[in-house]
Amino acid sequence: MTIKHIIPLTALGFLVAPTLAMAQSSATGGSAGSAAVGGTSASTVGTGGTSTGANGSTGSSLATGGSAAGGKTMDRSHVNGTGNGGLNGQAKAMAHDGGTFSKSHTQTKVRDGEVESRTKTMSHEPGSKPVKSTTTTGR
Repeated sequence: MTIKHIIPLTALGFLVAPTLAMAQSSATGGSAGSAAVGGTSASTVGTGGTSTGANGSTGSSLATGGSAAGGKTMDRSHVNGTGNGGLNGQAKAMAHDGGTFSKSHTQTKVRDGEVESRTKTMSHEPGSKPVKSTTTTGR
């Protein structure tokens, strides 16, 4: 009769780990902004991601949106495919009440393994200087 001893490899100091297929490259990014003055406000956001797997397959995503409040408002957003695996999106939002207004605009691009996003905001009240801001990620 033969007696076999089974000793786990970890008991001998060996680390056993499964081999995982990892993404070869990936990128994420986005930007957002808000403007508000005199009872008006506007906000937009854009975010995207892309990855390339070990086998060369790629995947991309992009989400964008916005909202506005106070006085008369407008907000819209859309995402388009570029035909070569890239995505472009933009969101705009604006609110105005007489000469007082707030607006925000975000543009986001996912292409060639990179994510770029830029948000510009502006608010203005009559008799004051406009308040502007720009936020950029990516290039």
